[in-house]
Amino acid sequence: MARPDKPLAGRDPADPDMTNNLDLQWLGYPAAVLTTLAFLPQAWLTLRTRNVAGISAATYAALTAGVGLWLVYGWSQGDWALILANGVTLPLAGSILATKLWEDARAKRR
Repeated sequence: MARPDKPLAGRDPADPDMTNNLDLQWLGYPAAVLTTLAFLPQAWLTLRTRNVAGISAATYAALTAGVGLWLVYGWSQGDWALILANGVTLPLAGSILATKLWEDARAKRR
C-alpha cells in the first residue's frame, strides 16, 4: 500500500508500493467522466427552465465549495482525473447555485 506521506505524482513508478496504485489510478478517469456527466442534465434543465423549486441552495453551496476544494487538491497532487472532473463540474454546479440564488432573490422582490 502507498504511504500517505508522499503524493503519487512525485513517486517512483518502480517503487513496489506504486504498482497497485498506478493500476487503480486509471479508475479515476471513468469515475470523473461519470460524475461530471451526471451534472449535465441538471445544469441544462435548470438553465433552460429557470425552475429551481426543488433545489436546495445550502446543498449546492456545500457541493460547489467541495468541488472547488477537490479541484485545488487535484492540482496540488498533479492528479489529472481530479483536475479535469472538478474543473468541468465546478462551473456546472456553480451555475446551478447561481441560478438558484438569482431566482430566489427575484421571487422575494415580487
